[in-house]
Amino acid sequence: MRTPGPVKWSRLFQPRHPLFWMIMALNGLSAMLSWIVQSKPLNTLGLGLVLLFLLGNALVSMWLGWRLLREEPHPLDGRPDGGLPPRT
Repeated sequence: MRTPGPVKWSRLFQPRHPLFWMIMALNGLSAMLSWIVQSKPLNTLGLGLVLLFLLGNALVSMWLGWRLLREEPHPLDGRPDGGLPPRT
């Protein structure tokens, strides 16, 4: 069994990788749901549903971020193994 190397935090920013854009969309959804909870008067059922979506959104975002950190960089990304982009 191959053990993965250390986590490279620079791998989170990969604009050409679809997981990066899924995380960005989920972050936007999280902000919108947080705004709904804070600004709209919801009954108990509505509040529970929105909070359930918020928790699910957070779990899926963390899972996608973990996958993005652990996978090799996207082949179209010009950075060498999660480093800085090449100078032009």
